[in-house]
Order: sequence, then C-alpha cells, then structure tokens
Amino acid sequence: MDFNDTPEEAAFRAEARTWLAAHAAPRTTGSAPPATLTDAFSAEETDHVRRSKAWQATLYDGGWAGITWPKEYGGRGGTTIEAVIFAEEQSHFDVPGSIFTQGIGMGGPALMAHGSEDQKDRYLAPMLRGDEVWCQLFSEPGAGSDLASLTTRAELDGDTWIVNGQKVWTSSAHYSDFGILLARTGEPADRSRGISYFLLDMRSLGVDIRPLRQMTGSAHFNEVFLTDVAIPAANLVGRLNGGWAAAMTTLTSERTLISALGGDRFPRLLELAQAHARTADPRVRQSLAQSYIGFQLVKYLGWRQLTALSQGREPGPESSIAKLALSVRLGEMGDLIMALQGPAGTLISAEPQVMYLDSLFVGQWSSRFGGGTEQVQRNIIAERILGLPRDPAV
Repeated sequence: MDFNDTPEEAAFRAEARTWLAAHAAPRTTGSAPPATLTDAFSAEETDHVRRSKAWQATLYDGGWAGITWPKEYGGRGGTTIEAVIFAEEQSHFDVPGSIFTQGIGMGGPALMAHGSEDQKDRYLAPMLRGDEVWCQLFSEPGAGSDLASLTTRAELDGDTWIVNGQKVWTSSAHYSDFGILLARTGEPADRSRGISYFLLDMRSLGVDIRPLRQMTGSAHFNEVFLTDVAIPAANLVGRLNGGWAAAMTTLTSERTLISALGGDRFPRLLELAQAHARTADPRVRQSLAQSYIGFQLVKYLGWRQLTALSQGREPGPESSIAKLALSVRLGEMGDLIMALQGPAGTLISAEPQVMYLDSLFVGQWSSRFGGGTEQVQRNIIAERILGLPRDPAV
C-alpha cells in the first residue's frame, strides 16, 4: 500500500488545488456544512440543494466531476487515487456537501456495469452534471439486512411494470428526480433470484414520500409508498429477475463510500476535550489516543481499498472490514463525546460545534445501519474472507 504521492499524483494535486482556489473560497475552521442537520422541506435544505447543484455543474464544466468515470459518459477517465486526491483538496474549500452520492457513487457504477446503452446515454450525463438527483429504494420495513426477503412487487402489464409496495430509510427521496428500485418479479421462494432492478421517476403518479423524523430532530430519511406506480419496460436494468447483480454492485459501492466518507472527525473531538479542560485527565487522554488510532486505521483500510481499485481490482468483501471499522469507531466516539461533556451532554447546546458533535452521538446509527448492519458485515467477513461456515438459515 502506497502512502505518498507519486510525481504524477503530486502534479495532479497541484492542478486540483490551483483550480479549486480559482473557483471556491478557502474553508475556515468549523465551517464544514452539517448536511445531516438540514430538515426536510426547510429553506435551509432548499438552499443546500441549490448550492450543491450549482457546485456540481461547476465541477462538470471544469472537467472535475466523475474523475473515475469514463470520458464517454462525461467523466475525466482518471484513477481512483486521483478522485481521492481531489476530495482531499476540496475538503479545504467552502463548498456544499454533495447530494449526489446515491446517484454518482452508487447508481452510476451499477448503470455502467449492468445498464443498456440507451439507459447510459439518457441518465449518466445528467446525473454527473447535477441536473438530476437520485435516491436508493432498497430497504423495506420487513427487509433491511435480509434484503432478499423484500416484498415490493412489480407486475408486467403490456410494456409497463406496475409496482406496489413500501420502501423505508430512503435518503433524499423528497428532492430526488429518480430512484434505483428493487422489486420482486419472481416468486418469494426465489429470494434473490426473483428480484429485478428498475429506474423510477420519483414524480410518477402513486409515489407518496413521507419524511421520517429522526432522534437528531432532522428528517434526512423518508418512507416511500408505491401504489400502482407505472414504470416503462425500458427502465428495467439488466435481465428480468437478475437485479441482484446490479444490487450487489450498488451495495459494494455504498459500503466503500460510507467507509471513505467517515471523515477526519478527531480534530473536533480534541477541540471539545480542550474546551472542557479534560486533556489533563489520563483516562480521557487514553480514550482520545484510542480514538485517534481507530480513525487512522479506518483511513488506512480505506486506502487499502483505493490501492486495489487503482490497480484495476474491484472492491470486494474487504469493503465490509472498512465499513465495520468505521461503525465501531463512530459508536466509541459518540460515547466519548458525551463523557467529555459530563452532565452538560444531556442539554441542547446553541453552540454550532457542540450541536454538530451531539448530532454525531445521536445520529451514529444511520451510518452503523446503512449499507448493511454491523452483524451483516461480520457475517460477510466470516464467510467470504475467513471461510467460516454459513450461519444456519432462519
């Protein structure tokens, strides 16, 4: 695993930094946008979506959107390491957090791997340019970790699929233009072999989106009800009942993204300890050291995945190791955030930095569940990496 820039990577970093400096203002300490705190349908969220679309269009026009995407789809045709370098440099500038993760980071790779040429021509460029926002319609009230048990049903009527069912924990559904949808087209006993992958226009008749209020007070997620929703037959991705392959491409990308987007939160943790004059406490110092080491390990695990990608190898079950490591660190960090504040941690603070950290404690479960729970990741590691026997089926 390589940690230092090659001469080519150093040149790319300098080019990216120069371009960013010409198109964005430097980020000041503590100015990172708390995107997870934006409330559904609020003026704050509307402005965030507008700014995100404008910045994505700027990236696209400048040739910096979709760095790893092929040039034929509007990307730069670069390497994964170059994408990481650009993200590192961009983090130093005051630009909005991306609302395009589900599309560019998850749906896009699935479309490129499994979609038809017509689907690629129609959807990829607008997705990358930020003209169209995408969401992911996978989980259901009774099918989260056990995704193969989903019950949302698609029935073919002429050249149209009619879909009925319910999805839940759908990020950004209320301002998305399209969604990647898993629906059952075979028999329930077929499990994953009876599921198909569709592209859904979120403004179709019969799509009812209801925000879900979280413990953080925000409504980042939604539940989506689908009642006799019509999807053109041309919006089936891949073969009928063969959607599990595209779903696995999507989920692998999601786990990789979650681990890669963990972010360097330790500096804020250290600032909180200093603000409460706790850095002289040996137990606190030990906890801070463990947290620092843990987040460094997450970073190195992410780099391991990126090194594999840069060598032309697709991320596999090792993405579950990085995702699980981040989940564990987030849980430990949340506990430490509360411990550092003592009784004050039970109060709602008006200070933005403290509000942000408190939201990480309360909202840690979205990352710990998203992309597959910690238990699912442990099973994947046990079975696919360690070669242990499968757990008995229910």
